[in-house]
Amino acid sequence: MADTGIEMKADKVYESVSNYYGKVLTSSKDLKTSACTTSMRPSEEVIEALTRVPNTIKDRFYGCGTPLPQGISGLDLLDLGSGSGRDCYVAAAMVGPNGSVTGVDMTDEQLEVASKFVPEYMDTLGYKAPNLTFKKGYIEFLKDAGVEPESVDMVISNCVINLSPNKELVMKGVYEALREGGELYFSDVYCDRRLSEEARNHDVMLGECLGGALYIEDFRRICQRVGFLDPRQLSIEPIEVNDPELKLLCGNANFYSITYRCFKLSNMETLCEDYGQVAYYKGTLPNNPNSYMLDDHHVFETGKPMLVCGNTASMVCETWMKDHFEVVGDRSVHFGLFDCAPPIASSSGDEAAASGGGGGCC
Repeated sequence: MADTGIEMKADKVYESVSNYYGKVLTSSKDLKTSACTTSMRPSEEVIEALTRVPNTIKDRFYGCGTPLPQGISGLDLLDLGSGSGRDCYVAAAMVGPNGSVTGVDMTDEQLEVASKFVPEYMDTLGYKAPNLTFKKGYIEFLKDAGVEPESVDMVISNCVINLSPNKELVMKGVYEALREGGELYFSDVYCDRRLSEEARNHDVMLGECLGGALYIEDFRRICQRVGFLDPRQLSIEPIEVNDPELKLLCGNANFYSITYRCFKLSNMETLCEDYGQVAYYKGTLPNNPNSYMLDDHHVFETGKPMLVCGNTASMVCETWMKDHFEVVGDRSVHFGLFDCAPPIASSSGDEAAASGGGGGCC
């Protein structure tokens, strides 16, 4: 890196984060906030897969969600900031022997832990060839880490993008790495306002995933600039700040763990438009025979027609979910803006426990 002011600041962030996760934290018990821990129950498929993950991997896991959708067999998956590799190990079981999982991380100590158990784990899964690899690199520069453009179907990340000194560069790289119809499915920490410079640069605030927390609306603006025109919120959970010093530093700022879904679709629009399309869920995704939650205001009941906007129709019929949905209609006739108002009473679907506050499609 050239020795400019911006790049020197980035180097300081990298050093602070790498030191915090590589040397300061020895397990999740050392954390001072709830930002890098999870309280929501993951899916049964994830729970089952976790029973086979080595304890050392699980003990050094720091994350704010479970960014792993069900039904991803055969996909090529990339994990940003894979850390000890817990989510990668789980994903390796979920994508199966015909899929692949790659973890990228910048911290030597975490990479050493993550790589150590791969051969043993492949034997546990009964795979003839390994489908799990780890690479050293920065999530802002995926190509330098060996991730080629349009090479993956899904990108996941668990409470990591907020640690980056250049989040827009991360999102741009993710968009480029995804194939058409690919998805960024990730959990991260967000704030209801822009933080002070003091809070953003505090070492513990950075390490605990709070200092780098984006203002929610700034995140949406970044998404739209790089090509993710319609980011969808799947779940939201408040974060507790327990340390008195950090509480004082944060002031009245509120932090949240949010899981978002962002799709790379060339026909995506910035607003939800009405083309009179109807979508049907077939009930075929694993552990979701009765309904499927696309986001916090789209719960599809099996076999029941749902009027959807053009963006939602593309999300379910032009991505990895296409075999599980049927969409009737196309975009040949336009009826104006789609009514994005959330339903008065939400359905209790198989994944409804993940539901947070509702908003419109857009």
